Amino acid sequence: MSEPLHIAVLGTGIMGAAMARNLARAGHRVTAWNRSGDKAAPLAADGIAVAGTPAEAVADADAILTMLYDGPAVQEVVAQAAPALRPGVRWIQSTTAGLDGAAALAALAAEHGLVYFDAPVLGTRAPAEAGQLTVLAAGPADDPVANAVFDAVGAKTVWTGPDGADASASRLKLVANSWVLVLTHGIGEVLALAKGLGVDPQGFYDLIQGGPLDAGYAHAKGALILDGSTDQASFGLDTALKDTRLIIAAAEAGGVRLDLAEAGAERFRRASAQGHGDEDMAATYFASFDE
Repeated sequence: MSEPLHIAVLGTGIMGAAMARNLARAGHRVTAWNRSGDKAAPLAADGIAVAGTPAEAVADADAILTMLYDGPAVQEVVAQAAPALRPGVRWIQSTTAGLDGAAALAALAAEHGLVYFDAPVLGTRAPAEAGQLTVLAAGPADDPVANAVFDAVGAKTVWTGPDGADASASRLKLVANSWVLVLTHGIGEVLALAKGLGVDPQGFYDLIQGGPLDAGYAHAKGALILDGSTDQASFGLDTALKDTRLIIAAAEAGGVRLDLAEAGAERFRRASAQGHGDEDMAATYFASFDE
């Protein structure tokens, strides 16, 4: 769009803060809110207004972007913001909320006359900060307001359908996340086994390098484990556990049994109980050991 928009970003964790900064860099006026105000405060240095309440954040906004922990959190926050929302405001819902959560949020949008986009994203901290996320979007594809937001935060938008209420983007996100999580658990177990057998991990990487068994995630997540830097979270372990549970619930609703997802949830639960919940999901590695 030629005219800058006023965009409210509700939720400024790892992803939300990066998205807010990229919206501001694209020339839009951005107001941010976060339940923990200390996470939102640093955005002021980027020219982003920091609001004290959700309603204050969305006042006069052309679009709101929600990037919160889960569906119930989004529902609660948007309900607080609702008195200040005008009918016709675009709601870009990027939280991974699961199928039940997505349905509830679409209903909330309809209740308040908002134009709803089911728009989860693929990517972690680095692509979010670089504005290189992949946006999965369901909603009116020709909407200039939503497209301006997607262009600012992502490198690519994959449209999954014309109606955000059908949760087609959220469905694809759950499928994609299931693959990401399997890869993450896989490299965690591989490196744990290498340690237990006294095998140099570099020998494993040399073995798969450039071949059909190679995977970028094996290198990215493995590096965090081997460098002892899982505390530098780009995708938090407890958030990954939440997403795994959403995947399992969706699978059960579809009559599908996911044994690997069930086992992965237990690995995440065990690692979280060991104190790794706030670390990167690569800390699933520690679930292989008694601590």
